[in-house]
Amino acid sequence: MVLAGCQQESPWRTRVITHFMPDLDFTLTDQYGRTVNADDYAGKVVMLFFGFSHCMQTCPATLGKLTAVLDTMGKQADLARVLFVSIDPNRDTPARLAAYTRSFAPQVVGLTGTPAQLRDLTRRYRVAFSYGKGYPHGKYPVYHSGAVFVFDGSGKVRLLFTQDDGVNDISADLHRLVSLQPSV
Repeated sequence: MVLAGCQQESPWRTRVITHFMPDLDFTLTDQYGRTVNADDYAGKVVMLFFGFSHCMQTCPATLGKLTAVLDTMGKQADLARVLFVSIDPNRDTPARLAAYTRSFAPQVVGLTGTPAQLRDLTRRYRVAFSYGKGYPHGKYPVYHSGAVFVFDGSGKVRLLFTQDDGVNDISADLHRLVSLQPSV
């Protein structure tokens, strides 16, 4: 019996990860030095991305792509936030993150934390990263993925954006997810 033809096509263009990852939960320091947690972003669609400001490829490309997506949203972009969590707390102070995130959409928020906070958060979302030669002093690379975890306004995990996803697909899914929010 062939059932493949009976499957309903997903209305989403990117990866649906509902029920595969935990809900949004963290306590970190934002780019202004304030302690923030997941509740501070309630009602917003949150895109959670782990990286570092000295990254030369993955981070600026991903944040640039997300900025392009947010630019397509007009006023609805205010219903979304990109939380850029630095996995390099030695170099990424709140002031450094504030300067770095200014290059992108106003909805991009830089976050940092203690090594223990960052270790717990990256474990929560199964994000692997490592430091290269020279750590913790001087210039050193940080190896990390380019995955973006997407949560709805109630903090439930919904989607995963990867480097392979184009602006049009991410934009379509983000528009759809924002439109499903009760505050719209």
